[in-house]
Amino acid sequence: MSDPILENLNPNQLQAVKTTEGYVRVIAGAGSGKTKALTSRFAYIVDRLGINSSNILCVTFTNKAAQEMKKRVKALIGDLYDVSFITTYHGFCVRFLREEINKIHYPKNFIILDAEDQKTILREVFTELDINSKNLTFKQVLRFISKQKSTSDYLAYMLENKSFTPDQKDSLSSQVYQKYLDKQKRNYALDFDDLIHFTAFILDSNPDVLLKWQQMLHYIQVDEAQDSSDNQFHLVEMLSRVHQNLFLVGDPDQTIYEWRGAKPEYLVEFDQMFPGTKTIIMNQNYRSTPNILKVGNHIIKNNTVRVDKDMVTDNPEGVEVVHFHGKNDFEETLWVASEIKEILKTENAAYSDITILYRSNHLSRNIEQALIKENIPYAIFGGVRFFERREIKDVLSFLRLIVQGDNFSFLRMFNHPARGLGKKFLEKLSLLANEQNLSLLQALQNNIEDKELNKKGAADFLSLVADLKIDAQSNSISDLVKIILDKSGLSELYRKDGDDDRLENIKELVSSMMLLEKENNGPVNIVEYLQEIALYTDMDKDTENQDKVRLMTIHISKGLEFPYVFLCGFTEGVLPSALSIKERRKRAIEEERRLMYVAVTRAEKRFYMTDSEGFNFTTGLNKYPSRFLFEIKEEFYVRKGKLSPEILQASQATAASLSGSSDTAFKAGDLVMHPVWNKGKVQAVDREKNQYIVHFFEMDREKPIDFAFRFLEPASDSEENSVSPSEFLNIHEGLKSAPDPFAESLHSNTPSDIFEDENPDHSSGKNDFIDGKWPE
Repeated sequence: MSDPILENLNPNQLQAVKTTEGYVRVIAGAGSGKTKALTSRFAYIVDRLGINSSNILCVTFTNKAAQEMKKRVKALIGDLYDVSFITTYHGFCVRFLREEINKIHYPKNFIILDAEDQKTILREVFTELDINSKNLTFKQVLRFISKQKSTSDYLAYMLENKSFTPDQKDSLSSQVYQKYLDKQKRNYALDFDDLIHFTAFILDSNPDVLLKWQQMLHYIQVDEAQDSSDNQFHLVEMLSRVHQNLFLVGDPDQTIYEWRGAKPEYLVEFDQMFPGTKTIIMNQNYRSTPNILKVGNHIIKNNTVRVDKDMVTDNPEGVEVVHFHGKNDFEETLWVASEIKEILKTENAAYSDITILYRSNHLSRNIEQALIKENIPYAIFGGVRFFERREIKDVLSFLRLIVQGDNFSFLRMFNHPARGLGKKFLEKLSLLANEQNLSLLQALQNNIEDKELNKKGAADFLSLVADLKIDAQSNSISDLVKIILDKSGLSELYRKDGDDDRLENIKELVSSMMLLEKENNGPVNIVEYLQEIALYTDMDKDTENQDKVRLMTIHISKGLEFPYVFLCGFTEGVLPSALSIKERRKRAIEEERRLMYVAVTRAEKRFYMTDSEGFNFTTGLNKYPSRFLFEIKEEFYVRKGKLSPEILQASQATAASLSGSSDTAFKAGDLVMHPVWNKGKVQAVDREKNQYIVHFFEMDREKPIDFAFRFLEPASDSEENSVSPSEFLNIHEGLKSAPDPFAESLHSNTPSDIFEDENPDHSSGKNDFIDGKWPE
């Protein structure tokens, strides 16, 4: 007789299911059937051990994962059991707080703030403090708030009415933070950080409450344990102290949320924290071919924060992994499109079997253009199509208004940014346009003296359009966009909004226009450009069930699997992210390598890596293949497209210049030579800010020098042995970065931070939280 709970489990999965008592750690590699083992274990404890399901807590990170586990458990044991404790961390905390928050004199109907609610509060705070994103961005503030809530005693301020102590190093952020907390207090509102912190605070402060929940939760299971933060691990560890049945399952090699607080060490070092821990390695992969697993295994071995394992599979060998190197973005993405067509023709595959991954959302632009050019239907998951994003449509609408004067563009832009032109104004204008058979723009031009239309905002708008028409005659399309952003007030609007993903996307639009101008060896006709773009914005809306190629970030792909996977933009500075490395050094390199590993292990049948030459507008450097490519033995993949010796050499130099290290090149007291300020002495090493404080002798001043500055070299006590600045620069001439393409062409009044690069970790196209697992 078959056993629905234990059947089809391999020996390691079976061991994980039946090892129910004590501290248990399961290292479950990609595609190893982690969810199957987890849900079978829950069902086994209920059905075979007789434990009431309401005494088992199983936490994961996404509602989707929790719902899938509930569904599988019910399929094994039936619908009669309470599975409400199969939930997310935040879901458990909400349930706990609805029952226990009165212990801190909060009402049980407290408000939960989502990401947009937080932005609403910040808009109020920014207005009150008379600041905008030129001072701080929403992302910076939200990261600061989250960090402060993890490291400071903010609950004493909120719950015990203690005085607020501002952070002197970041006083403006502290002012925003204090007002944010005040507005939370006034409304009894909790954000996602608070849910964990308030829960832990109540448990830590009320021994009777803690004991009640400890006694109730006989078994605790933690899914994706490698992504647990300090607070999350503290919560489950604290709750497990009475019965000491804590089961962690996860894969340190798939930790991709360290920048948001994940600590893979909790899983890696779990056996050291709890002597007697039983460790089970699930390394049987059911997803990928051996050829794909070889690449993944080979890359991830370079990480140090991990539990050593090699994934193995009984699947057929499959086709070889392919790396394609293109001469430019167009060649790269058109090759991807042609390979997709080849897969469809030879593999009997559907469009929906194919997925294109990238490190950051703004990279979708080139890919989308190539797919549309080749009539390949696609859907973007977890984001908005590049040319359908609000800020992109704003810019394109102004371009179209200048050259075509159409009603759609007029309606979008006549009162955006706000010019005080309301409903009555538009009703009158529409009436006159219909009577006179004119476009709305023409009607406004002809009837501006009408008393209902003669408003300052209307006159300003007509003047703006007239000025831009003149600018269009003498400027390239890329320069014209910068002028539009400046004169229209759109750049100021986006900065005030604080949502600087919009600025990142506009920067990508401008860079694409500059590339197009370079390809054409001359100006781009605006009308022809807009006609081409219309193809990108007139496509039908997508649904998940349609037969379309899927586009998504690597972060969104985690936990999913696809028959055919392309990793595009496999470029140094993009993957790994140069900004992440600058911020977090060696730890960032390991996390970026894990992102690469996640991308590889999504693929079932075929895996492709693609990159191209050209200029990287994010890093300000020429484009070279990712350093991770050179960590893979060439025997493990086939290369298509020529990589010249010069490209190989420059690629290694670029990777070295962008590398971070846990060790600094200099220590306090070292003498150094700077190409401009000559000799100096390191006064201090600030690891938090990744900088040296150097006192330069000739100018008798201290300067903060970034760890990554590659022209700072050791100096000797002897002047004779030191290298002169000119000699020093000549030595390193080949490593100089390319100039900023925006520096000279920006309109004189355009704020310099319009095109400021943003961390790819957070480039979601919407807000900080979309690409990851939070909020649920």
